[in-house]
Amino acid sequence: MFARETRWFPILAAVLIGAAMLSAPLASAQDLTKPAAPAEETKPTDPLGRETPEGLVRGLVKAMAEQDYARAAQYLDLGKVPASRRATQGRAIAQDLQQILDQGGWIASGRDLSGAPEGNLDDNLPPERERFASVRTPQGTVDLYLQRTKGAADGPDIWLVSQASVAQIPDLLGRVKAGILERIIPETLTGPKLWGVPAAHWGALLAWAAISFIVASVVLLSIRSGLRRFWRDRPDSVRMRLLEAAVPPLRINVAVWIFALGGIYLGVAVVARQVFGFLAEVVGWIGLGWFLLRIIDVAATVVIAKVTERARVEALSAIRFFRRVAKFLVIAAVAIVILDAFGFNVSAGLAALGIGGIAIALGAQKTIENLVGSLTLIADHPIREGDFCQIGDKMGVIEDIGMRSTRVRTLDRTIVNVPNGMLSSMQIENFSVKDKFWFHPALSLRYETTPDQIRLILIEMRAALYAEPKIDPSIVRVRYTGLEADYLKIEVFTYILVKDMNEFLEIQEGLLLKFMDIVNTHGAGFAFPSQTVYLARDDKPQAEKARIAAEKMAALRGLPPDDGANETEAHDDGAQTGDTGETDTTPEESKGGALTTLFRRIKLRL
Repeated sequence: MFARETRWFPILAAVLIGAAMLSAPLASAQDLTKPAAPAEETKPTDPLGRETPEGLVRGLVKAMAEQDYARAAQYLDLGKVPASRRATQGRAIAQDLQQILDQGGWIASGRDLSGAPEGNLDDNLPPERERFASVRTPQGTVDLYLQRTKGAADGPDIWLVSQASVAQIPDLLGRVKAGILERIIPETLTGPKLWGVPAAHWGALLAWAAISFIVASVVLLSIRSGLRRFWRDRPDSVRMRLLEAAVPPLRINVAVWIFALGGIYLGVAVVARQVFGFLAEVVGWIGLGWFLLRIIDVAATVVIAKVTERARVEALSAIRFFRRVAKFLVIAAVAIVILDAFGFNVSAGLAALGIGGIAIALGAQKTIENLVGSLTLIADHPIREGDFCQIGDKMGVIEDIGMRSTRVRTLDRTIVNVPNGMLSSMQIENFSVKDKFWFHPALSLRYETTPDQIRLILIEMRAALYAEPKIDPSIVRVRYTGLEADYLKIEVFTYILVKDMNEFLEIQEGLLLKFMDIVNTHGAGFAFPSQTVYLARDDKPQAEKARIAAEKMAALRGLPPDDGANETEAHDDGAQTGDTGETDTTPEESKGGALTTLFRRIKLRL
């Protein structure tokens, strides 16, 4: 039902989930205190990673996972605790904080925590203050905050759990109720611990993830069934297509929402919830991306159907192109969010792209050229998918116009991929946009064909063309055009008013067969490349025809015919007797004028 571009999306989701499962425990429970690489080697850093709110939370959760409460106390602002009791009381406060978060609290996700030393300046809080956790109590939700303070004398400013939040911990400990797991599973049955979390908690989260997916599936399938009965639409209607496209990915997103909400009431350890929360966040973004891809497919399919119905096939390539662009943007956005969730500094990466933009542009010249070529093809639409074209020396059907190249199915049934940058500058002959076909055969008749035979053949060929209903009557030309080296040439020029190649070939076949019948009917034949040699005796020119020709030339010169003949005889006599060829002037010379005299002298000289 949907385009093939989305069939690999579940595979991508599985790969990302697997990577998240492998890296999430390490990122959330073991390497959470690993500080970011300093921008400069000489710049002092905090060994516990407390320079940013995100670094503090990671370090705190790692210390809790390892049950190292002495190190966890270093993430708390114990300024109101006497220095003599900070070591002992700090460990107790850190342990109480973990118990509060385990029973009814949740920590903000990595995307909500700022990775900048100055924190998030757009959260409607004072610049030196950040919310990092919330605790559910019978009286309502209580937020816990971080405070930016001065660090060591030669060190950077650091973030700590604020004194006000530390002071609330004893009170919250008495107000938070035990979770479901703590009430139904005795501590002795929780099993061994993994990353500081009882095995029962990990198993409970896995079971709850499966239950969440089942509940989400049942709810959404029930809603889909109810909407089908209420709408009573055809399966191919727009609303039903959107509904069918939305249900599978929405099951993932709803399951993630149910899982996140129920995890708090289960009372699962906050460390386990952080790991599964990270996985749930990744899966949720993948589900959202899948949802958007399917909606884009449905929207594009509906628009393509409308365009095809209105015979605006030139817009099909543009719709498919922009569908690919929209999918690319969705996948890129989801990938950026997931990379950010994994802890990659996406902002720094984008900044590096700005710095290295020139180098990237130089290295991606062909890619950019092909992309611009794609836009040119979309704007000018010289070709469309399904068109039969000749591109360079290749002829075939356009199967797909992609973002980088165009795929052509040749007559040999092979696939040729032409880069769009090259294609936009090539000469393209598109046979599919013909409004009519040019019919222009040339007939070669034998030289034995008489003029009367040619006249009859021309008349009947014109009649055959006019009798064909698909012939364009405004231009029908059948002419005898000349004497070639070995044949007599008849040319036909007209158009056949069809757009389909097969129909044109059928009509052309019928007309050519009619022409052959006409030629054979009148006793003529078609010439082959040949030469005819005639053998005969060499006859002298006929004297009578020579005399008539002489009289015509004499008349043209203005001389009496007899004088010309006598002068010729006198010239012949003089030649035989050795006369010089000169003659006396006669009275006719003075009467005929200078021109007559000139002609006569030239004649005698010759």
